Amino acid sequence: MHANNGREAIEMIQRNVVDLIIMDIKMPVMNGFEAAKIIKGLAPRIPIISQTAYAMETEMEVAKQAGMDDYLVKPLKPAVLISAIQKQFSAET
Repeated sequence: MHANNGREAIEMIQRNVVDLIIMDIKMPVMNGFEAAKIIKGLAPRIPIISQTAYAMETEMEVAKQAGMDDYLVKPLKPAVLISAIQKQFSAET
């Protein structure tokens, strides 16, 4: 599934079973920080991995406070993405 903005992501979570979210920070309508806070309120067990082009320490902290479980910087390397996904699912066991 694919959402074009944070509001669509929230609507998708309300209608569908989702195991993992990979969310961009900068989106139209509603940014990833705002969407993550709402999604974590609705479904706290769904891991959210943020992706962004910005690697600022302050943004990493805001992502964590919003409920994002991991923070990846673009361009995403396949091995790093796979490792982040595996980390989220191994944390459940």
